[in-house]
Amino acid sequence: MSCTRFTRSACAALSMLFLVSCSHNKEKLAPLPFSDDFNRSKLGDNWEGDPGWSIKDGQVFSAGTQNHPLWLKARLPDDVTIELDVRTESPSGDIKFEIFANGRDHASGYIFIFGGWKNTISVIARKDEHGADRMELKRRDQVKPGQTYHMRVVRKDKVIKWYVDGKLLLDYYDSDPLKDPGNDRFAFNNWQSPLYFDNLKIK
Repeated sequence: MSCTRFTRSACAALSMLFLVSCSHNKEKLAPLPFSDDFNRSKLGDNWEGDPGWSIKDGQVFSAGTQNHPLWLKARLPDDVTIELDVRTESPSGDIKFEIFANGRDHASGYIFIFGGWKNTISVIARKDEHGADRMELKRRDQVKPGQTYHMRVVRKDKVIKWYVDGKLLLDYYDSDPLKDPGNDRFAFNNWQSPLYFDNLKIK
């Protein structure tokens, strides 16, 4: 069916969704449940992203990529549990990762920031880490340099819960949760803090 001037925008949106779906279908994806302890010298075929990401001492490392993520080539289920360990050597904190994103662009899903803005605020944000609809916790010096934190994120239906070392840090309710092709990827991310990620588990 051809696009009239009344339906052109709708056709464009459907075409984009089709292209994203086809692109995802052509990828060789890692199966779930997924785990990675990074005890090797190279990231490997399950990962793609900025060349500033590498493996160092059995952990994923970045000295700062200015919000160019490292993407896992796996499709997240609508309801998911994600666990990981992370630390920074910087007093600025700014630990960051993303879920239900598009696999290409920063801030295309939910952004998790622990001790951002010079270690003063932690947030869960939907597509815009500066957005008015983000959930935030203001607490100075929450991230301690050199300390490893265990993160667990659970999404069930419309609610996301974020636990740090077994304690609930933040939760986020989304009446229209991000999902399906185009919003089904996980990424480590970083602005300019030295970050070490390890022991990723997704189920």
